[in-house]
Amino acid sequence: MSNIKVIIMDVDGTLTNSKKVITEKTKNALIKSQKAGAILVLASGRPTSGLINFARELKMDENNGFLVSFNGSKVIDCQTNEVLFNETMSIEEGQAVLEHMKNFDVKPMIDKGDYMYVNDVFNNQIKYKGKPFNIIQYEARGDKFKLCETDDLAAFADYPLNKILTAGEPKYLEANYKKMMEPFKDTLNCMFTADFYFEFTAKGIDKAKALDSVLIPMGYKKEEMIAFGDGHNDASMVKYAGIGVAMANAVDDLKSIADEVTLSNEEDGIAYTLGKYIKDIDI
Repeated sequence: MSNIKVIIMDVDGTLTNSKKVITEKTKNALIKSQKAGAILVLASGRPTSGLINFARELKMDENNGFLVSFNGSKVIDCQTNEVLFNETMSIEEGQAVLEHMKNFDVKPMIDKGDYMYVNDVFNNQIKYKGKPFNIIQYEARGDKFKLCETDDLAAFADYPLNKILTAGEPKYLEANYKKMMEPFKDTLNCMFTADFYFEFTAKGIDKAKALDSVLIPMGYKKEEMIAFGDGHNDASMVKYAGIGVAMANAVDDLKSIADEVTLSNEEDGIAYTLGKYIKDIDI
């Protein structure tokens, strides 16, 4: 095997294809990589609940894998379910964001336990690529949440939040995101995670910080890591890892900082690249 000991992957648009599934070729490559001695890390904007099934499918719970969720706000050991890193916004910060979002045509979503909370479960559509898109159903189903509504999310959020997700039509978010983040630009991390998602996390939180906080104390080195991503929120980990790989379907900004550009998420880009670095993986 090469000196790759840690394989880090974003999920949506990277590990999974457009149907939100891991193809057999990519799955087999990742299972073989673990047999060869590497550990897997899923690093996503998703909450932890939206990663667990993928981790089990890849046998990460049997092979010392890790889940980096909420864009790096939380890290969990797949085998023990131990929380290794957790950095939330303060209650006051979360409530201030949710209060400010009342000024915009966006749909904020927050989680608590098994539930995702929204203002109105029936006000759930945005127009995306010319078609109606039930964004609340998409998020709740993808992350295995039950749905609940509350009239005032800001008043309800009397607990520390790992992340505040806002959804809106891409053109609207592009035109308004600077106003959305203006009061928080120096105190929180504010970023696009898709063209219809704009998110808030604690200051200094990103995927690279989570990796650095957990993996380095365990004895892993950056040079032993390979990271795959496709979005703006993958930039920190693609720069951080010894080998940073952008998918062919990645945003241009990510491709410009990556060490390599591989095939797309529809073409088993992860398996293709791992085949170059790890023996016994067929491509």
